[in-house]
Amino acid sequence: MTSPWEYSDFDDHEGLHLFRDPAAGLTAVVAIHSTALGPAAGGVRFWHYADRVDAITDALRLSRGMSFKNAMAGLPMGGGKGVILADAVRRKTPELLAAFGRAVDSLGGRYVTAEDVGMSVEDLVAIARETKYVSGLPVGEGRAGGDPGPYTAKGVFLGVRAAIRRALGKESAAGVHVAIQGVGSVGGGLARLLAADGAKLTLADMDRGRAERLAAELGAQTVAASEILGVEADVVSPCALGAILDAQSIAALKTPVVAGGANNQLATLADGDRLHARGILYAPDYVINAGGIINVGLEYLGQGDRAEVEARIAHIPARLEQVWDESVATGDPAATVADRIAMRLIGRA
Repeated sequence: MTSPWEYSDFDDHEGLHLFRDPAAGLTAVVAIHSTALGPAAGGVRFWHYADRVDAITDALRLSRGMSFKNAMAGLPMGGGKGVILADAVRRKTPELLAAFGRAVDSLGGRYVTAEDVGMSVEDLVAIARETKYVSGLPVGEGRAGGDPGPYTAKGVFLGVRAAIRRALGKESAAGVHVAIQGVGSVGGGLARLLAADGAKLTLADMDRGRAERLAAELGAQTVAASEILGVEADVVSPCALGAILDAQSIAALKTPVVAGGANNQLATLADGDRLHARGILYAPDYVINAGGIINVGLEYLGQGDRAEVEARIAHIPARLEQVWDESVATGDPAATVADRIAMRLIGRA
């Protein structure tokens, strides 16, 4: 069995913590990539893995992405990620959530948790009964915090419009065909914003019924989840799980732009090169999808209100332009450029 030290996704992580509480049914991983800028912030994912080793890989990859995301968003926070391993029926109990809260608390504030795939605001409230190192909790009107999904969707929408402007020379999404993979909290929110801006949409989700209901609401088309990345469109927007852009899927893309909200879209670093070689404009995921962490990060830090969150999210297109400009100037892929900028920011140049 490969040692965690030898995992390809181990990137000088400061900590990799494995937690077990058999009585509560908890098996969890917390990866802390960097605390150079502040406490390692990143959501906790509740997911069933066929192989537990995959959960460790996920935590390592996602925590590194959070270091880069928080740095590029200008937040005084590092990068971490939690993963709770769900059983096959995804049983989630109060005892399990409480046990995870105690696990987070045992890290003494080096890791701050929040909502991610498979988790809800209500779950975070339960976790917060055991630890103060939680963000994304219900807040009063006008305050930063709460459900990060709508804020992530808003940032991705602004980033998609920036990509449309750069690649297609259009100032809005009116008449632009966008294929969205995954229409949950972020993808569904993005679809509604794009529809209001006049975009033509093709939607797909592992839950076909969810995609069809949203399509009926917005006047969109649907395809099977297995077909969405191959749809001929002006923009392909991955908003589901990660590692979906690989040699095979990139070769099948029929789009000049990839810009979406999913974390860790590239299966390997080489896949950023593949997109670049095909001349596809890529919006690095941790740059475009930072809206949610800006919201919950400012909540945790007690800095600013909802207006401040919105103002910071409005800077996402400028950060993308910085990446794309440097990519043009150096000839390097956008993914490589974004990593280079983020590494400088966290002192690992």
